[in-house]
Amino acid sequence: MAACCFWIFASFILLFLGTIHLYYTLFSNKFSIRDAAVEQGMKNAFPVLTVRTTVWKAWIGFNASHSLCGIYIGLINMYLALASYDVLKESLFIKYLTLCSALFLLYLGKKYWFNIPFTGILVSCVCYAIALFLM
Repeated sequence: MAACCFWIFASFILLFLGTIHLYYTLFSNKFSIRDAAVEQGMKNAFPVLTVRTTVWKAWIGFNASHSLCGIYIGLINMYLALASYDVLKESLFIKYLTLCSALFLLYLGKKYWFNIPFTGILVSCVCYAIALFLM
């Protein structure tokens, strides 16, 4: 039972972080640029790849799609832990794919992001590792 609780808590953290990130991306100014000229430049600049989007639109789109990573990993793992714990417990593939995905997010958090998401993902990784050990 403890393993299941750790797995659910780890998943909740990723779900929460992904949801907050999506909210900040689409419904706040949290990802706006402090330098208005840089933001305007992003809104007027086109990547080499295509002129069908701007750097600003790509920035928002990348952040929104990135949010789905945490939401999906969190939701699918919470569902498995709550509705099909035996499947989760017996599937090395699901357990290690989840841990590896969380560890990759941890790496990205350390290299590119700031302390709050990094710390949340670190706690999530530790909880997944504890759950794996207990399973």
